Amino acid sequence: MMILAPLLLILALLGAPLFAVIAATAFWNFYQADIDLQAIAIEFYGIAEMPILLAIPLFTFAGYLLSESKAPKRLVRLTSALLGWMPAGLAVVSLVACAFFTAFTGASGVTIIALGAILFPAMQQAGYPEKFNLGLVASAGSLGLLFAPSLPLILYGVIAEVPIEDLFLAGLLPGFLMLLILSAFSIWKNRAIRTPLGDFSWTEVRTAVRESAWEIPLPIVVLGGIYSGYFAISEAAAVTALYVLIIDVLVLKEVSFRRLPSIVRESMILVGGIMMILGVSRASTNFMIDSGVPQQLLQWISGFVTGEVAFMVMLLVFLLMLGAILDVFSAIVLVVPLILPIATQFGVHPVHLGIVFLATMQLGYITPPVGLNLFIAGYRFNRPIVNIYLSTLPFFAFLLIAVALIAFWPALSLYLI
Repeated sequence: MMILAPLLLILALLGAPLFAVIAATAFWNFYQADIDLQAIAIEFYGIAEMPILLAIPLFTFAGYLLSESKAPKRLVRLTSALLGWMPAGLAVVSLVACAFFTAFTGASGVTIIALGAILFPAMQQAGYPEKFNLGLVASAGSLGLLFAPSLPLILYGVIAEVPIEDLFLAGLLPGFLMLLILSAFSIWKNRAIRTPLGDFSWTEVRTAVRESAWEIPLPIVVLGGIYSGYFAISEAAAVTALYVLIIDVLVLKEVSFRRLPSIVRESMILVGGIMMILGVSRASTNFMIDSGVPQQLLQWISGFVTGEVAFMVMLLVFLLMLGAILDVFSAIVLVVPLILPIATQFGVHPVHLGIVFLATMQLGYITPPVGLNLFIAGYRFNRPIVNIYLSTLPFFAFLLIAVALIAFWPALSLYLI
């Protein structure tokens, strides 16, 4: 094992698929423990017995379909009509639009690519500094991870075995806190730009609402259906996917039948990656749990961590580093089973842990030097990566304050559940 661990680490750094590295670890551990390797296949097959997992491919498909339609433009126009009258209103519009869009796509990179093409040039034309524009779009790409029906929220609920409905509610206030802090910073930063997008106009609001009439019901259908008891999570996902498919393909005809197979393929590549990692990590995680790894970690941590506050500080530092090098889906399936029992021993509520986990991981997306969104933004806007680093630093600092508030103010996450 002493030789295998460095070898697997080297393979991961060289670009080997994460699921292959995890699978190799699982196979080796089971082999060393003289456990039949068929147990890994059984664990992998076990994910098929989780009905809630149906929500992941369905919500993913709906999000990708929305990104290929003209829904992003309509969303920007609607938020502009409602918020554009404010000083620095376009910056606030950009934050809200990105958060809403990421909640449905579940992937911050998709938001940067889809909405960045609309928002970045619009902010440039409106006179906002380029450095601010780059930082805002790169940072706002992951804001929606705490809002329903975010895929990471669903996946955390599956792994941690906590009610996903509780996670949807728990993410609302922390998500709005992060939006509020970045909005306040954006307004203050651009206080010299007093010219809003335009005067508030009920005519423009009615026009924007009419244009977005097909998208506006989506959050109502998802959340209303779930909390009224009409839909389970998977049923709400099925209704959402069918609704978006009918509207974008048959009613509005913004996505052609010819384009549909490629959208299905692109969205299922993401889903396939999640499922592969989840399947092999179940075997690896169960082996570690049976071997007492969480208990050993707890004993080690208890040697220098004496309470919930100290544990939370250590957890935040660890998750920031983790978020900078690992995508949120991989981090959930790999790390949550290990830290959840430890957090419970220190009195951290599983739902609160989930919100802290995702809030910190979304901050990890813009943590230098290897935060994923930094590279996506650099590629999308054709700017040197150092410029992206410098542009996101103020947003990183304010989001870090928000994450600290979320972590050390449990009632913010638990109040609504």
